[in-house]
Amino acid sequence: MSQMTLALILFAIMYVLLLILSDHRWIIALAAAALFMALGILPVKNAMGAINWNVLMMLGGTMATVELFIQSKMPARMAEGLLRITPNVKWAIVALSLFSGLISAFVDNVATVLMVAPVGLAVAKKIKTNPIPVIIAIAVSSNLQGAATLVGDTTSILLGNYAGMGFNDFFWFRGRLGICVAVEAGALMTVPVLLWLFRKENARVNGEVTTQVQDYVPTALMLGTILLLIAASQFPNKPELTNGYICCGLALLGILYEVLRQKDRSVAVSTLKAIDFKTLLLLAGLFMVIEGMTGAGVIDAIAQLFVKAGGGSVALMFVMIVGVSVLLSAFIDNIPYVATMLPVVTGISALLGIEPYLFDFGLLIGATLGGNITPIGASANITGIGILQKEGYKVSTKDFIRIGIPFTLVAAVTGALVVWLVWA
Repeated sequence: MSQMTLALILFAIMYVLLLILSDHRWIIALAAAALFMALGILPVKNAMGAINWNVLMMLGGTMATVELFIQSKMPARMAEGLLRITPNVKWAIVALSLFSGLISAFVDNVATVLMVAPVGLAVAKKIKTNPIPVIIAIAVSSNLQGAATLVGDTTSILLGNYAGMGFNDFFWFRGRLGICVAVEAGALMTVPVLLWLFRKENARVNGEVTTQVQDYVPTALMLGTILLLIAASQFPNKPELTNGYICCGLALLGILYEVLRQKDRSVAVSTLKAIDFKTLLLLAGLFMVIEGMTGAGVIDAIAQLFVKAGGGSVALMFVMIVGVSVLLSAFIDNIPYVATMLPVVTGISALLGIEPYLFDFGLLIGATLGGNITPIGASANITGIGILQKEGYKVSTKDFIRIGIPFTLVAAVTGALVVWLVWA
């Protein structure tokens, strides 16, 4: 058996196990990486170098800062202020959804749902309406705009590091509009969808501001993270771990400040516990597995298969990448999928003799939005449903796809069309 065949079989087994044993994904990925090294597919000396430490540091630091931001109650205060300017329930749901999307452009999608969903529940209870579609709308909106900026989603961070993109490059890249414009165009096109879905919700909203924010430092740290990442983007030859140092440095500064302010060391422990170390370990394992697959020639072989299926047509290939990404991400986690496909689409681009950015952006549009079709397609969806279940509400697949399918189709088609018009 050739090394390439062995690598492909092991990867397929790993992926199936990732789907079946979702609670143990980090263990599966690390075990697969260990097997790759034990069988000589990935040289042990190359293992640590295969891990993108900048990605892991950015994620870990941002997660800690987001936790402090949530604890400050600023997101809830902002949502309440937003509700004061909405005329009725229909527009309140649209406003909360757009607000969720805006926050998720800079904050992890799951954290965004945890911030905004309680406000949505409170609104639904006040006007005695069904909260299920409200929370679903908030969840799918947070998934959508996570791809708008470098720090909005794990998949964005993966793309940024793989393509050498800084924070500004998501807005303006190589003399053209960046992927943020495509994502926001898709978000705007979902507004009519939401208005139609909630067309019967015309009761008035009594918007009251009850949340008091007494600590503005976490908000300043969130803004500081964004501004420093923007500033770092201006220096092309900066050290490789610059973005990671920024995110981790500000997170540590925030933790130290809160410990001193509250005179309680347990604040540091609770904040560090909020970091999803299992996701970080999952990514570390995936980085090593993909490095082994690349070395074994699997990535090149998959790229050649795609090109053969597409018949050398750039347009058909773009549609295939977006369509397959939407379909697969409806059922599988988009983090391992994007991590695997980034080198594949780069290989496809090289075979077709074009720059990879058209396919990179198409991949991200499809993989990010595809998770909105089903309840299990994204962590934010699972989180939103979990919140509803704790409140005693049962969410059916029908409840979810009634919003998820039209939302996804409109946003994905719009986003892909903008990417094609700008980058084809």
